Amino acid sequence: MGILTDFREVVKGLKHKKLREPTTKLCPKCGSKKISLTNSLGTYPGLYGIAPRQYICPECGYNGPLVMEQTKEETG
Repeated sequence: MGILTDFREVVKGLKHKKLREPTTKLCPKCGSKKISLTNSLGTYPGLYGIAPRQYICPECGYNGPLVMEQTKEETG
């Protein structure tokens, strides 16, 4: 039941999130703030705007489409 409770908390947070609120992007693997958007056009030529964004973390080597976002409120 713990996973369901956690999911509910995430959904509640999304309901109350302000649009265009500034966020800090974090690596989902190690939590580093050094994660950056890569050029995925080489991976998917001709699919600009359709292909998923790819992020890369120089700290742990993560490479993928998912990234965590932290709002200013959460950084406290």
